[in-house]
Amino acid sequence: MTTATTAPTRDLTIAEVRLTPILVADAPLLNTQGVHQPYTPRLIVEIVTADGITGLGETYGDTKYLEIARPLAERLTGRSVMDVNGLFALDLGVDASRVQGQVDAGGLRGVQSADKLRLSVLSAFEVACLDAQGRALGLPVHALLGGRLRDSVEYSAYLFYKWAGHPAGVTAEPDDWGAALDPAGVVAQARTFKDRYGFTSFKLKGGVFPPDEEIAAVRALAEAFPGHPLRLDPNGAWSVETSLKVAKELGDVLEYLEDPTLGTPAMAQVSAGTQVPLATNMCVTTFGEIKEAFTKDAVQVVLSDHHYWGGLRGTRELAAICAAFGVGVSMHSNTHLGISLAAMTQVAATVPNLHHACDTHYPWQSEDVLTERVAFDGGRVAVTDAPGLGVTLDRDELERLHRRWTEDDGTLRDRDDAAAMRTGEPGWRQPVMPRW
Repeated sequence: MTTATTAPTRDLTIAEVRLTPILVADAPLLNTQGVHQPYTPRLIVEIVTADGITGLGETYGDTKYLEIARPLAERLTGRSVMDVNGLFALDLGVDASRVQGQVDAGGLRGVQSADKLRLSVLSAFEVACLDAQGRALGLPVHALLGGRLRDSVEYSAYLFYKWAGHPAGVTAEPDDWGAALDPAGVVAQARTFKDRYGFTSFKLKGGVFPPDEEIAAVRALAEAFPGHPLRLDPNGAWSVETSLKVAKELGDVLEYLEDPTLGTPAMAQVSAGTQVPLATNMCVTTFGEIKEAFTKDAVQVVLSDHHYWGGLRGTRELAAICAAFGVGVSMHSNTHLGISLAAMTQVAATVPNLHHACDTHYPWQSEDVLTERVAFDGGRVAVTDAPGLGVTLDRDELERLHRRWTEDDGTLRDRDDAAAMRTGEPGWRQPVMPRW
């Protein structure tokens, strides 16, 4: 007689939630709203089960996110790590009056809203729950999302106009990228990206110099890397007329033009006047913004970001809607570390209609909180089958970056590209949009 055996039941009750705000080194990368600070705030979330399993998450670390994350963390003790639907049903008490209608100048992701702020916090907890679930079950996160459809995920080199270093007198970590302030500098930066990481797709952050100069830079990239997909993203810095001019000038080399102008009505005007596909992470950033944009054919590619689309499951929901409307989907990126890149890769592996390389800032980050950096091979990240996200936290490095945050006088705890720009150029003023 054979006696059936069952696997031991795991106690997936949440016993502890740890929140660790950090400051991570960043390069002086220019955009239409200013320049990156020498250090950027991020928040690392750890959800620990009664069985001692720890799941990891990562999101923005600015004060407004911490103020929501801290009371949420206290409420999760005693809940099941499996109850992700219940997590998103919680009322976080976000004060809409603090952010409603404000432009997210630091994150360059459209207009702020209470719901976007709420989801940006919940997403890190969702990823941590999924990571813990996967570790407990011995399954990768992509298996929890239905299974991977590809063995690796392609990423695009994220090119920036860049100062050689942060202003004199500003405490900062050195970098070896050098300046990129003209077409030759942009091409040299792209060659470094290709040599180091194997990227074959290139995106230039525009809106920094007059459009003719950025057209010249894209033309130089097209000459240096013939046949490679190219993108240009001025973050809404142009008028409709300027956007149409640039689209005409670069229509033969652009894979897509990203957020050339601000708002769905203006994007729709540009879309009606060009055959160049338009992409966005500014006018479609919530589910409520989809209807207007899609019915007006304002965008042809939506750049998802699990941080503010409600996590990995929300990203899949967005991709399904895009597929129903025949709209392409890819991924937006902000300054992030390896936990976020691992999460991006896991969900990207499950999205059927992911036909464009995803954005990532990760090569710009010289610091990380993982024991081993996520690797690029041929511009791609392999999809791991290791349990959870497949990454391991480096507690010594986490503590070092947290100590930097605790020792800061508060100046750097909230990202402010405009303030950082004025440090280098005291007479600089935040531009009125459209800038050109």
